[in-house]
Amino acid sequence: MNSSYSSNFLRLLSYTKLLTSHVNQGRHEQALSLFHHIHSSLPLDPFVFPLALKSCAATRRPLLGASVHAHATKSSILSNPFVACALVDMYGKCVSILSARQVFDECPERNVVVWNSMISLYCHSKNVPSALQLFEIMDVSPNESTFNSVIAALAEMEDGSFKAIGLYRRMQDLGLKPNLITVLALLSLSVGIASLNLIKEIHGYSIRSNVDSHPHLRSGLVEAYGRSGCLGNAHQVFESMSERDVVAWSSLISAYALHGKARTALEIFEQMELAKVKPDGVTFLGVLKACSHTGLADEAQMYFTRMHNDYGVEPNSDHYSCLVDVLSRAGRLYEAFEVIREMPVKVTAKAWGALLGACRTHGEVELAEIAGQALFEIEPDNAANFVILAKIYAGAGRHEEAERLRREMKERGVKVVPGSSWVI
Repeated sequence: MNSSYSSNFLRLLSYTKLLTSHVNQGRHEQALSLFHHIHSSLPLDPFVFPLALKSCAATRRPLLGASVHAHATKSSILSNPFVACALVDMYGKCVSILSARQVFDECPERNVVVWNSMISLYCHSKNVPSALQLFEIMDVSPNESTFNSVIAALAEMEDGSFKAIGLYRRMQDLGLKPNLITVLALLSLSVGIASLNLIKEIHGYSIRSNVDSHPHLRSGLVEAYGRSGCLGNAHQVFESMSERDVVAWSSLISAYALHGKARTALEIFEQMELAKVKPDGVTFLGVLKACSHTGLADEAQMYFTRMHNDYGVEPNSDHYSCLVDVLSRAGRLYEAFEVIREMPVKVTAKAWGALLGACRTHGEVELAEIAGQALFEIEPDNAANFVILAKIYAGAGRHEEAERLRREMKERGVKVVPGSSWVI
């Protein structure tokens, strides 16, 4: 009997290692086939079930997952937290968040891994309020992964930045150490709220924690410092990078473009080409914005042409909007209008808005009417478009049309919002 037990144990151990390899390498169909073989020939232990459930989740096989769930129930191993975690994850990914929550609520034993699984599902489904609610009623101590999920989810919300920072402070108070995931999430939100002190704090912590060498973090720091106006810091971080990918180069180019340093931005682009790093759509958007902010219309047209001809990058609506903007700022209104007419992608309010604003500057009524009518259709509730066109009419001495437009605004119920402007 002992010999039989030993033989079965060794076979199960061997199968479990192979099953683990299949799952880790993404061979989920082979993993599920092996699980079926193991189940039909050997008594199963708790280590096998989470692996099978992970493959069910990866291949979106809810019925098979439910079958594994039934076997786990018969084997009386639902109290195993790793099995419970895998079940919650599988139901959340294959069935519904509601089903996952039901399994979670019925789990007899819930360690922090099980809590994290449910909280993570809420975060990934953008149900951050439920994630926060669950976080606050945890009956076990949260760990770094718990905080990371919620902080990252909050960082993506328009009004979540300060809540995320508050959780970061709580994390520190509990003596938990933020890792690279935490730092990257905090860095993205610090850009949104333009918090230079937070950026510097994150930078300092990353150095002390030896995670500052990660390329994603370095590129994020370049962008964060650049957007905050600390071009010197952005350039210093960039220069400290041993390998600079397209994200790092694009971040630095965009930083200088944002703050009107067009010539420097374009010089960096030339250095990027010399370094044999292939630019992408984000890179060219930064280059075109640099041209736009300093009126380099001819250069913008040249880069726009090179984008497709030299690098095979298809321009999108943002690229076209930038080209329209730079031509409009240079007073080349009919060229800008031709770009709009020939755009193979949907014309956005940014493009028409840039043309309309330039028409006011240059006193061009005919194109202003065309741009204005297009904007009235795209965003009928934006009062800025009505106001600008009315001012263009008034500036041209066409006061009746200006007054007619103001009446039309009132009839439509369009109200002026203070501070309305166009930003490309």
